[in-house]
Amino acid sequence: MLFWIIAILLALFVAASLVVPLWRRGGTGQVPPPDQAIYRDQLAEVDRDLARGVLAADEAARTRTEVARRLLAADRAGPAPTGDPGLRTSRATGVVLALALAAGSVGLYLSLGAPGYVDQPLAARLASAEERFRNRLPQSQAEAAAADALAAARITPPDDIAATVAEVRAALDQAPDDLPTLTLLRDFETGTRNWPEAARLMARILAVKGAAATTGDLTLLIDLQVFAAGGHVSAETVQLLEQLAAAAPESPAIPFFQGLVYSEIGRPDLAFSAWRPLAEAGDGAGVFATRARAMIGQAAADAGLDYALPPERGPTAADVAAAETMAPEDRQAMIAQMVAGLAERLARDGGPAADWAQLITAYGVLGQTEAALSAWDEAQALFAEDAAAMAALQAAATSAGVAQ
Repeated sequence: MLFWIIAILLALFVAASLVVPLWRRGGTGQVPPPDQAIYRDQLAEVDRDLARGVLAADEAARTRTEVARRLLAADRAGPAPTGDPGLRTSRATGVVLALALAAGSVGLYLSLGAPGYVDQPLAARLASAEERFRNRLPQSQAEAAAADALAAARITPPDDIAATVAEVRAALDQAPDDLPTLTLLRDFETGTRNWPEAARLMARILAVKGAAATTGDLTLLIDLQVFAAGGHVSAETVQLLEQLAAAAPESPAIPFFQGLVYSEIGRPDLAFSAWRPLAEAGDGAGVFATRARAMIGQAAADAGLDYALPPERGPTAADVAAAETMAPEDRQAMIAQMVAGLAERLARDGGPAADWAQLITAYGVLGQTEAALSAWDEAQALFAEDAAAMAALQAAATSAGVAQ
């Protein structure tokens, strides 16, 4: 309420500063004609000239008579009217402008502002973010809250595949710690977007592996739990993230999920800081760099920052448009040149898994199977500990015909 009182008073002050000067210009009452004052000054001037001897008596008499005649004529004309149409128009314009300014200010605030939002000092906002972090939903409640949306996005497999999967599940009941069966079911549930079940199967895989579990396994479990919770980072997932940070502090998954946590608790500034190195560098970061690039723009806007991502490396829209107008042989040569440039950069500087996947796919399209196989072997060595990256690379290798 105090905000509205101050805003109204300021609006009235601005409106008054516009209207009052225009209102005063018009004045009130009758204004003496300006000619009368001039004629009286001329009569006084005749008397002064006569006293100084610069004007003869007869000439002074004639001049006085003429001026007096004009003064009487001016007296008979009466006083000048109050104001003029121009002044009245200025007054009306000032009033209209003042009202438009006040109405426009209110309209802009209602459109861009947050009416009714309780102002919070910095300390209160920080305390609120800390409280939201401490009181995160457990995984079960987060999954229940997202259940409807996840069910709508789930893929229903054909009947024959569903029957086969049912047989695999029956086999798992007989051997609950069988890793190949657990992995097969996990991949199936992931492919059908049944994220909660995929996450539970991944947790069982880690339990069976025990000390043999890799940081890639842990990363995949974190990722699946976040998907299962509809994008929410639950209390259990935060604990898993702490384990990952202790085991693999350089993992690109850590800043990504930390940024996701910051975004959820109302700290887009910290989310932006966590995602920026990942989004701009991305070397070896794979899918998490891609996700960070997709989300950092909103974090920057929420934090009040003017930020634009640096241009992505690879063919530009102009390159694609130019290729579409080329002859087939020229287009093939251009594509081969781009692929050669990508391969040279990855060999020299390295790069994220997404770039390696792009290279493998491109070699497959060009029919260069041996080059695709070589790139696939090198990428496997680089990203063996990153399950998410390996999934993308596997898909690219399969499309290129060098993996099954």
